[in-house]
Amino acid sequence: MSLPIRDARKGNMPRSDEWYQTPQGEPRGFIESRKLEEVWFHTGTACNLACSFCLEGSKPGDNRLQQIRFADVEPFIHEALTLGVQQFSFTGGEPFVNKDFVRILATALSYRPCLVLTNATAPLIKRLHQLEPLLKQPHSLHFRVSLDHFDVVKHDAGRGQGMFKLALTGMQHLYRMGFTVSIAHQAITNSATATVASRFEEVLVAHGLPGDLHRIEFPEFHPPAFQVNTPVITSHCMNTYQTEETRQRFMCAFSRMVVKQAERMCVYACTLVDDDPDYALADTLTDSLAIPISLKHHRCYSCFRYGASCSEYRSHTSASVS
Repeated sequence: MSLPIRDARKGNMPRSDEWYQTPQGEPRGFIESRKLEEVWFHTGTACNLACSFCLEGSKPGDNRLQQIRFADVEPFIHEALTLGVQQFSFTGGEPFVNKDFVRILATALSYRPCLVLTNATAPLIKRLHQLEPLLKQPHSLHFRVSLDHFDVVKHDAGRGQGMFKLALTGMQHLYRMGFTVSIAHQAITNSATATVASRFEEVLVAHGLPGDLHRIEFPEFHPPAFQVNTPVITSHCMNTYQTEETRQRFMCAFSRMVVKQAERMCVYACTLVDDDPDYALADTLTDSLAIPISLKHHRCYSCFRYGASCSEYRSHTSASVS
């Protein structure tokens, strides 16, 4: 439900006044978490690529968010299990540049299904031999690969020459090994929806992959700390334009993300707000669930307006297509 200001002042981490009210003095819209179904781990903002449009500002050697280690993650896995988590998901950076990642993934898979976001290029391909044993784990492992465009030139313009072919090679390997795969990209607005679907299907089939792989389209989220003027989301907005059912589809209603910053592990509201310290909720998953989430971040508007979500745990029809 949408909460009044007095009910939102929970937790022991200080937050700016903007967390609670708009510049016009109206109460912000909030999302209340009822249970924890998905936990994301940010493996660190280091990446083998340096895409200018990256939602995390990732690049080689970047440490805005530090690389997590097995010892950092293990306590959160066990805490999440006590809270009823149903899936573990991993994002970066590029997870496979993290030396501890496969060990972390193997442990998570022993308890729950996992989702990994990856560019499927050299870091993953070099470690394919380490992934094969994961097929024997009791739970499934799914990979979502960033494929920015169906056109090789346009994809490589953002990621570097040869990255289109390399990503598809990585996908081929994963699929042939027996893993499930999906693709994600920013919405391609200068082509008809049917054309985009058809062109992606052609590319996938040409590379020995099913043409109907699940495909997720995202609205423009902009790089970290980018200043964007979006309509504010007030308590009135949440009560007028959202229902209890739609509010529970927001990622922050059922999900949290664990990151490492300045040698400290911290729980953030979701995968899209780690550039704003107000969204650093707590040191534990348990404490983070008690804090209603302010919808003040400009990326929150994409969730409000389009139903956008990084998650594949639940279906968000406005943000994804098959």
